[in-house]
Amino acid sequence: MTTTLLPDDFLWGNSTSSMQTEGAWDEDHKGKSVYDVRPATENSSDWKVAVDAYHRYPEDVALMKDLGMNCYRFQISWSRVQPDGEGDFNEAGIAFYQKLIDSLLAAGIEPMICLYHFDMPLSLAEKYNGFVNHAVVEAFFKYAKKMVDTFGPKVKYWITFNEQNLYGFGEAFKASGYLKGDESLRDLYQIQHNIALAHAKVANYIHETQPNLLIGGMEAFQEAYPASPNPKDVEAVRRFKEFTDYNLIRIFTEGKYSDEVVRFMQSQHLDDILKPDELAELAQTRSDFMSFSYYATSTIDSTKVPAGTAPNYIGALGAKKNPYLQANEWGWQIDPQGFYGVLMDLYNRTGLPIFPIENGIGVREHWDGHHEIDDDYRIAYHRDHLQALKDAVRDGANVIGYLGWGLIDIPSSQGNMDKRYGVVYVNRTNHDLKDMKRVPKKSYHWFKRVIKSNGAEM
Repeated sequence: MTTTLLPDDFLWGNSTSSMQTEGAWDEDHKGKSVYDVRPATENSSDWKVAVDAYHRYPEDVALMKDLGMNCYRFQISWSRVQPDGEGDFNEAGIAFYQKLIDSLLAAGIEPMICLYHFDMPLSLAEKYNGFVNHAVVEAFFKYAKKMVDTFGPKVKYWITFNEQNLYGFGEAFKASGYLKGDESLRDLYQIQHNIALAHAKVANYIHETQPNLLIGGMEAFQEAYPASPNPKDVEAVRRFKEFTDYNLIRIFTEGKYSDEVVRFMQSQHLDDILKPDELAELAQTRSDFMSFSYYATSTIDSTKVPAGTAPNYIGALGAKKNPYLQANEWGWQIDPQGFYGVLMDLYNRTGLPIFPIENGIGVREHWDGHHEIDDDYRIAYHRDHLQALKDAVRDGANVIGYLGWGLIDIPSSQGNMDKRYGVVYVNRTNHDLKDMKRVPKKSYHWFKRVIKSNGAEM
């Protein structure tokens, strides 16, 4: 096993979102988000309590400190600090994040802020149909400026949108607050463009007004392999990645759309979306680092993709199980080699510091109330991915940190508490809140040794 040393200032930590952690959905004048009105189902909880981090964050910060973490990426709930997504700000909501930031800094933990993680204020979704409407771009910019001005003196690392490239394919509609419409290709490209514009406005504002802060792009990198050596499979993968990975990377780093994407928009009579003044705003955009989430890879079979399919949907339609990889019960295939490849690809393409800020494995687990959960599978997953990261550093990539998803169990992105990622068990189920006690698993102690040795002991 390689003993490549990571930089002394390497960032170890974890990532979360507000709706998956905070709870307190109607406390201290918080407005409703689109998540707050989603009901529980047979296999998911509602979003009203999550893991009650709004009240329990001191306990969670203490666990982070004990674990040795020096970075925590969290998300500000837009509707907590600005209940309607426009208009007056909520000082009680802002005060909560001030206390959280101060507690992190006191514990020696670098805070990293994400401004939007799919939880559109319900008022904006109902009034404007979310980010498909330019009015929401302007509302977001006003919200973001307030957050940057308020928290910038204490928070160095910023991202605007979690997994921003998701707004370039099917996830875009639900994630953007789109409540009505036919989910047309035009609406998809309008959402994608408006999100890119909103990011650009915030990034440019930060670079103009607070150049000591660092803002980066963030993607759910779509690593895909051809299902066979068939040149059509190879081309399907190339085209899919150009539209769902590399187009946005070019916007993040060069401030321009991929020429191939522009030509496609012209062929579909969508190029009127690209207004000159907005392209001028995009042209100023630069990133201080590139961040991404990584859980699994996919395989694309071109024979499953109907002729004429927009490139944005090739991944979903052409998906095929990779026979060379194992998967968790939700079908996410475990591929540390793919993680290495993404790290190298991103660094070679951008030359920027690379920051993987989500990585982990979801597994169904049960605590008997007495014995430590023996999650060797989680240790193996993170060990293999960290080894891949160290190999990338050995081969020249400038990787500045590693944030797992996550420190503690939280409801999954679909609200499923049974899909657990944490090194700390939270004692609740989808439909029974129990006592929400935090209980370290076997992987907690392993991670503590890894962090203390800065990755040397795995």
